[in-house]
Amino acid sequence: MKLIGPFKQIVTLANLPLRGKLSDEQLEIIIDGGILIENNTIQKVGNFIALQSENPGLEIETIEGEQIVLPAFVDSHTHICFGGNRANDFAMRNAGKTYLEIAESGGGIWSSVQHTRNASEEELLSTLLERIDFLISLGITTIEVKSGYGLDVENELKMLRIIKKAQGKTKATLVPTCLSAHLKPRDFEGSNQEYLEYIITEILPKVKEEKLAGRVDIFIEKSAFQPEESKAFLLKTKDLGFEITVHADQFTPGSSRIAVEVGAQSADHLEATIDEDIEFLAQSNTVATALPGASLGLGEKFTPARKLLDAGAILAIASDWNPGSAPMGNLITQASILATFQKLSTAEVIAGITFRSAYALGLTDRGRLENGLKADFITFKTDNFQNVLYNQGSLTAENVYIDGNKV
Repeated sequence: MKLIGPFKQIVTLANLPLRGKLSDEQLEIIIDGGILIENNTIQKVGNFIALQSENPGLEIETIEGEQIVLPAFVDSHTHICFGGNRANDFAMRNAGKTYLEIAESGGGIWSSVQHTRNASEEELLSTLLERIDFLISLGITTIEVKSGYGLDVENELKMLRIIKKAQGKTKATLVPTCLSAHLKPRDFEGSNQEYLEYIITEILPKVKEEKLAGRVDIFIEKSAFQPEESKAFLLKTKDLGFEITVHADQFTPGSSRIAVEVGAQSADHLEATIDEDIEFLAQSNTVATALPGASLGLGEKFTPARKLLDAGAILAIASDWNPGSAPMGNLITQASILATFQKLSTAEVIAGITFRSAYALGLTDRGRLENGLKADFITFKTDNFQNVLYNQGSLTAENVYIDGNKV
């Protein structure tokens, strides 16, 4: 066994509810604490001196100076496997061009599809690993990664195989998601309905056979797939044995309700969610995932996180890191800004990027510092955990631990 500490503060997140609003007074904060680890798992969290005296002969990893520790962060929605760059989209959007004008000039999702299709496997793997390393440096050790820039059998499988290769080269946990239903590709000769059937019959059986992903996503929106065809598609993917998640209510309301009706793990975006659907989400186990990076990238309103929490929903916060609408990738900065605009407590934000975000991925073994859970945690050189969000991402992680080992 190994004891790590002493820490000025350990914020365990123990005994916090999965859903609804939180106050900072509910946080368990252990002063001058230590974390006892064995076999990649937390054995006990408590006073450092007491743990040391109770367990003579322990290996001790001494923490120098004043540091606090939090559970490692979880980013439950990213698109970080991609080729190319869409800086011109950002510039055109800020200059007042519309989505259609940008697409007609060669930008938009289709631009990323072409760049990703043309990129070599080596290039995609290298850039994916660079982005993963950046996220780890922020303290994010569990990362969902979507396909969705291939949009045919060959290139969707290429993306998912690269994500699988990346898992073998990083200590972070990668959760692959098949987003072949990102939009109908321009070179597909047929209707939306026919393209969704193509995914069901041609892409997903191969994904399942090669065990490339256990989750399927779809973008329900006027510019992508319509509600009824999307609902039928999601039910078919469930019949194939996949968990599901949904890009919902980004620009128009209604699709979050579909996510709940089909039992999706999460409904992500929700910038356009209306009050009656907030109540519908709150009464379900579908996680409401806010993506403030997309709001910042597009200049759109934020997910109504305050209303969702007050209604009793499960709120997660993720980065949506992608080359078009959310190029920043810094979850801590985004979450801090969301907190300012939506008046979220520090406890609500930290829960939203730890155990509540893990739940959106079907994971219950991480996101808190408790006995029996995965020993993923991060330290910051400060004497007050509130400084992490207060500094809006400029206070960087001092050390990141995965399975109890510094990375």
